[in-house]
Amino acid sequence: MDIFDTFLNAEVMRRTFPMLMQGLWITLQLGAASIVAGLALGLALAMARLYGPGPLRVLTRFYIDIFRSIPLLVLLIIVYYALPFVGLRLSPFVSAMSALTLVSGAYTAEIFRAGIEAIPKGQFEASAALGLSGRQTMADVILPQAVRIVIPPLTNNSINVVKDTALASVVAMPDLLKQATQAQALAANPTPLIVAAMIYIAFLWPLVALVSRMERRFAARRR
Repeated sequence: MDIFDTFLNAEVMRRTFPMLMQGLWITLQLGAASIVAGLALGLALAMARLYGPGPLRVLTRFYIDIFRSIPLLVLLIIVYYALPFVGLRLSPFVSAMSALTLVSGAYTAEIFRAGIEAIPKGQFEASAALGLSGRQTMADVILPQAVRIVIPPLTNNSINVVKDTALASVVAMPDLLKQATQAQALAANPTPLIVAAMIYIAFLWPLVALVSRMERRFAARRR
């Protein structure tokens, strides 16, 4: 049997491509929503860990350590399959987004914290000398500089979030991987799975290259 007929069958590709595009659209929606929510959660956690009262700092660090330790797949299954036992039933999309956001927020918090701590102490002292409040200092002076520092790791984390959306297929989420799996079963041919992998690569490879370029540029500036 011709290897192309097995793994890149043109007829199977033509028939199943619309299903894959539907799955890709769901994947992009899930990824974008989880990234935005994770950024907001991560920034809030970072601020709480750095500037919150003592007990809040302890709780924040505990949250970050826990959700950086738990496998995303385990959390996703707990959210979707365990919460209904206490009366909380979430849709596949909300379940996947919640799990992705909780984990992404923990990693994003550490990225923001590192970026804020990288700002020289003199920036805080100069802001205080100019009469800026703590909120003004953070919003107008510290965060803009910190964001520039953390853009590469934040972009890399966003890429990981998009890749992790593939795990949503275990909760019947009709994402790209789920649609590819169903198309493979209907066609009795692995071509949809290969095409799905190629779509992931085509979408994420430029972002990976962008992160590498930004990292080199930031490294050159530091020198």
